[in-house]
Amino acid sequence: MITQETINQIGQSASHEAIISEELVNQFRQRFPDIHFTYCMDDDVGMARPVYENDAFNLYLIDSREHCLCFTQELEIATGIVVAEIDEE
Repeated sequence: MITQETINQIGQSASHEAIISEELVNQFRQRFPDIHFTYCMDDDVGMARPVYENDAFNLYLIDSREHCLCFTQELEIATGIVVAEIDEE
């Protein structure tokens, strides 16, 4: 389970970074070893709703309980977070 407090910590930490990158996501993997992190561009996400929004990135929750990954809004079943960088163009 991922808590709203954890999402806020990750979002606030990323907000202080000049660049959203795979390196930042690797830092999150070390800091939160029980959470699966993925980095991508926000326009690759599609129709999912972010659980945390920022001008430079969005955070999305992932449910990996079944064989296929899917986006979720439910903190209780979330197993991972997607850090999606927003392209300024």
